[in-house]
Amino acid sequence: MVPPRLVPLLAQFDFAYARLRGRLAGPVMDSGDGTDTRVEPLTDEEYFWEPVPRCWSVRRRTDGPGARATLLAGAGDWGRDAAAYPHPWPPPFTTLAWRLSHLGEMLALRADHTAGSHRLTRDGHPVPGGAAEALTALEAGASAWRRALLGADDAALDTVGHCTYPHGGDAEEPFADIVWWVNQEVLHHGAEIALLRDLYRDRRR
Repeated sequence: MVPPRLVPLLAQFDFAYARLRGRLAGPVMDSGDGTDTRVEPLTDEEYFWEPVPRCWSVRRRTDGPGARATLLAGAGDWGRDAAAYPHPWPPPFTTLAWRLSHLGEMLALRADHTAGSHRLTRDGHPVPGGAAEALTALEAGASAWRRALLGADDAALDTVGHCTYPHGGDAEEPFADIVWWVNQEVLHHGAEIALLRDLYRDRRR
């Protein structure tokens, strides 16, 4: 049984992720009022689109990091622009590729550090080199995180450090607060991604 406290958080995650997935993959998405809005599928060109100069993005490892980045995070032939703390100020504008890579990685790693091996790392997590790979990785991360939530009982929700994810406040927060935090990550990055899709669609008008 899903703990009653978790029910609204799980419903919020499902709704936010379904809207994001529809906004990315099409062919239609829920416009928010129950009607379908046509959506073009994400392309590699849009995935890598840089709307302003000096964006942080996903790059071939052989090309090295972009402006103000000091490293390419992740594993594989592609990496995500990153820098050690303190991060550059003002923060670099990040592409759709960067945001999708970050979101997919965060979901996958938090799922693993909640109900998996507790060993996955950013350095070992593959960075998608194209739109199709990014959508597949996002789906895998979201599915893994949802399975991890379904395994949480009331005691787990109250446990500080139930999730051992090393790149957030997980070690200091009850798991219920981490579940809320992941929801807002999906919501706010989903909104950013939706805006980037709108700007890309209308960029030449």
